[in-house]
Amino acid sequence: MVNTKNMSDKELALDSIQRLPSDAKLDTIAERLEFLAAIRKGSEQIERGETVPHEEVKRQLAAWLSK
Repeated sequence: MVNTKNMSDKELALDSIQRLPSDAKLDTIAERLEFLAAIRKGSEQIERGETVPHEEVKRQLAAWLSK
């Protein structure tokens, strides 16, 4: 497994595209890059401490489901 934490965005994108099958469609490539961008964004938010405690998530979910 590749450690992607120290890779630049461009390196991560290129590595991911290289791992796809040679007949991968542009839609598949775009979805993969969007997925990686979301993961990277979430990881950066965690590193900055921008998280919601589990109990708060449970409370919010219960409120949404009761509507």
